[in-house]
Amino acid sequence: MARALSLDLRERVVEAIAKGLSCRQAAARFGVSASSAIRWAARIRSGGALAPMNQGGDRRSQRIEAEAAFILGAVAEQPDITLAELKGQLRNAA
Repeated sequence: MARALSLDLRERVVEAIAKGLSCRQAAARFGVSASSAIRWAARIRSGGALAPMNQGGDRRSQRIEAEAAFILGAVAEQPDITLAELKGQLRNAA
């Protein structure tokens, strides 16, 4: 995954936009994508921060953790349970 661009570069792009360059012109001047310059300018207009947001991370384990007791109980009852059978049991339990 690509790294986030530096805060310094983001500030310079937004400053150039504030001084009159269009987002696309500022993007070309600093070698960043036009969509990034547009997003950064919009963030500043809405009162947000320019600091990069977190990238990646776990987005699904909360759903599994919510059913952890049920899943572990089903595996304890039937140690050779298949994922398809477990999926069916979860669907029926909901």
